[in-house]
Amino acid sequence: MRFTELFTKTRKEAPTDETSKNAQLLIRAGYIHKEMAGVYSYLPLGLRVINNIKRIVGQEMGAIGSTEILMSTLQNKDIWEKTQRWDDKAVDIWFKSNLKAGNEVGFGWSHEEPIVAMLASHISSYKDLPRIVHQFQNKLRNEVRAKSGIIRCREFIMKDMYSFAVDEKTHLDMYEKATEAYLNVYKKMGLGPITHVTSASGGVFTEKFSHEFQTLCDAGEDTIYVHKNGTLVLNEEIFNDSTLAKLGVKKENFDARKAAEVGNIFTFGTKKCEQLGLLFSDAAGTQKPVYLGSYGIGISRLMGVLVEVFADDKGIVWPESVAPFRAHLVALEGGEAEADQLYNKLQASSFKFQDVLYDDRSDKSAGEKFADADLIGIPLRLVVSRKSLEKGGIEVKKRTENESKIIPLTEALDLL
Repeated sequence: MRFTELFTKTRKEAPTDETSKNAQLLIRAGYIHKEMAGVYSYLPLGLRVINNIKRIVGQEMGAIGSTEILMSTLQNKDIWEKTQRWDDKAVDIWFKSNLKAGNEVGFGWSHEEPIVAMLASHISSYKDLPRIVHQFQNKLRNEVRAKSGIIRCREFIMKDMYSFAVDEKTHLDMYEKATEAYLNVYKKMGLGPITHVTSASGGVFTEKFSHEFQTLCDAGEDTIYVHKNGTLVLNEEIFNDSTLAKLGVKKENFDARKAAEVGNIFTFGTKKCEQLGLLFSDAAGTQKPVYLGSYGIGISRLMGVLVEVFADDKGIVWPESVAPFRAHLVALEGGEAEADQLYNKLQASSFKFQDVLYDDRSDKSAGEKFADADLIGIPLRLVVSRKSLEKGGIEVKKRTENESKIIPLTEALDLL
């Protein structure tokens, strides 16, 4: 893509109404646009990052047998009343409205109830199980105070997945596979070493304990306690004398760390399926309720965490796996014709033109182009200029490194 085809512009200064690093940098670099507190639109560069995160997550969910669907955002009041989660006293983050016919509806903050009600039309026998499905969808939550940029929003993009099993044993096997799939997601994005599976309370989702995936991050809203053995991690809300006694561990063996939640998984058991009539016949013909699990990853939240974790004093630093483009090609004075030729070759090659952002602007100085390249954070910068050509070709520099090198123009395609 040519830079001149982008309608977005970079900004030198951070918006005064944003205090989080992720929102400041994403707005300055032209990835997102703030509509109101806790609500952001995703611009061309931002959408490419979101789609790359979705691709990684979708691949890992598919690898454990999940099928992708897309459900309605509008929520049926009757379904949620059956589980006592329609009342604002039970769930205080609803957005609700009324249809012209007078019926009250909700806007999806989660989809456990609707997915269970829907699967009741498709599951009737033990032969129909196990099943696992997922979707990518905008969720709406009436948060009292949206903060931390895109890490906590009133509207956000989420991957939610649901598993359906005949019994607890089968469910736990699926739960373990989902855990490994989540860890693979974070590993592919470079977050593996700093992301912990953390025991936590289920909150409004379930009365039982759940597991969160917490990434160490100074901007995180959570405090987690990491045991010195590195294998036991507890959320602050369950870090108390009673829990520690049950686990047989001592408080002084834990270190408190700031972290951002990038995923969570829940065991619902059979209660919700009983409430909503999702039953199956076993081999003997006996009717039994399905065993339910729920698994969430905040896609847009994860984008914000990546910025918080990897950004430096010059701007965003994207891991290659999620970057909007793999390479940022910059044309400077004396190298315009050669840069155009290289860009055209990239378009015709197997590398494909959509994997390179070409800064072909003629009204910007070298310094401005370099500053924008650092701010936007694409992993590899290629510069074609009179100076680089005199030195033998094209200047190549990784975003994470300070030094550059010159390679012949003929080797550029091999590099990419």
